[in-house]
Amino acid sequence: MLTILGFAMIATFLVLIMTKKMSPIAALVLIPALFCVAAGKGAHLGDYVIDGVTGLAPTAAMLMFAIVYFGVMIDVGLFDPVVRGILRFCKADPMRVVVGTAALAAIVSLDGDGSTTFMITVSAMYPLYKRLGMSLVVMTGVAAMANGVMNTVPWGGPTARAATALKLDAADIFVPMIPALLVGLLGVLGLAYVLGLRERRRLGALRIADEESAETKETVLVGAGAGAGAGGGRLGKRPVGGGAGEADGGDDDGDLLKGLDPDRPTLRPRLYWFNALLTGTLITAMILELLPIPVLFLLGAALALSVNYPRLPDQKARIAAHADNVLNVSGMVFAAAVFTGVLQGTGMVDSMAGRLVDTVPDGLGPHMALVTGVLSLPLTYFMSNDGFYFGVLPVLAEAGAAHGVTPLEMARASLVGQPLHMSSPLVPAVYVLVGMARVEFGDHTRFVVKWAALTCLLILTAGILFGTI
Repeated sequence: MLTILGFAMIATFLVLIMTKKMSPIAALVLIPALFCVAAGKGAHLGDYVIDGVTGLAPTAAMLMFAIVYFGVMIDVGLFDPVVRGILRFCKADPMRVVVGTAALAAIVSLDGDGSTTFMITVSAMYPLYKRLGMSLVVMTGVAAMANGVMNTVPWGGPTARAATALKLDAADIFVPMIPALLVGLLGVLGLAYVLGLRERRRLGALRIADEESAETKETVLVGAGAGAGAGGGRLGKRPVGGGAGEADGGDDDGDLLKGLDPDRPTLRPRLYWFNALLTGTLITAMILELLPIPVLFLLGAALALSVNYPRLPDQKARIAAHADNVLNVSGMVFAAAVFTGVLQGTGMVDSMAGRLVDTVPDGLGPHMALVTGVLSLPLTYFMSNDGFYFGVLPVLAEAGAAHGVTPLEMARASLVGQPLHMSSPLVPAVYVLVGMARVEFGDHTRFVVKWAALTCLLILTAGILFGTI
């Protein structure tokens, strides 16, 4: 019964948000509450919600202060050189823009944190997507898949969880998987190229008027929100088939489009190296786990505000500027806590996982690594990494051991589903991505699921061919 209710609850949630019948926050709260009552455990709903909120509170705190920190770093101009480099590569060509998005997300993902990756990637690329009228779900989909592949680094979470659950060394799991993961990353870049070509055909390639100087061109693109005549530049369109299409979003995008204006008053060029050193130190401390990540971002945000904006009114203005993102993301995280709390508290997760494991035929025993890789797609999408790696993987590994499959093979296979996992409604970072990009979660889900699943299967196939799975 719990298995049926669990799958029905997840299916109901996905259908409602993908058809836009309910907002994600409302669906994350009301649907699990309804199914909790249907399971006959309505009297314990409060306990389940409190347990869920308690478990996700550190994540919510981390996201709140991380948004403020990276928002300030964007305000002061820390990432402007990176943006200019990406824009120079993109040259207003939709194909290059999409490939640049994948490359930027992959590079930034080396810090091991999805939320910071999405904040930096969206802040850098959003103005260009808006100016060119490109599809924003292409940006969110490509960024999520690139981050999902890179999320397997030992300090990113899944590898460490697999190592802990099966009592293995994280390096022994990760290093042999590098070739397969590189194939997956190349697959994401290849997909970005194809999607970019599709956007190019739909929109055409933009060009800056020939008489403009290179400096003016760069200013026009980086200061995308300043209007069609920003910086004195003129944008022309060279059709390659198809109409220009309409830019996603509305007039409320103006402030975000101006976020990379090279003349914005929030810039602090004299403090560039201080901010670069502070960010480098923060990321290093995250990787070395010197302090809990929420504490690091809390300290970093306080220090960044105090040094860059010593006047109290300026600090209040910067906090207010990022308050919408903070509220939207933290609200979504706490709403997701209701969903995860009910799933785990009622026992639906355990029942669903057990039923899936039981459906594996005995004849597949010697191929349990392959089975684990395939199961990692739906299981890591419908449950948290903690639930999968600490609850399901040990059971699968025990079944594999009975047929001679080593725990290392099982652990490596368990990493396959991460490109899809990063778009799961149970991953807080995805709400940072869609929130900052102003994309409906249902639209993102409809677009990314099929491509992310193909990326996962590509990694699994490569792992088998390379002999690591």
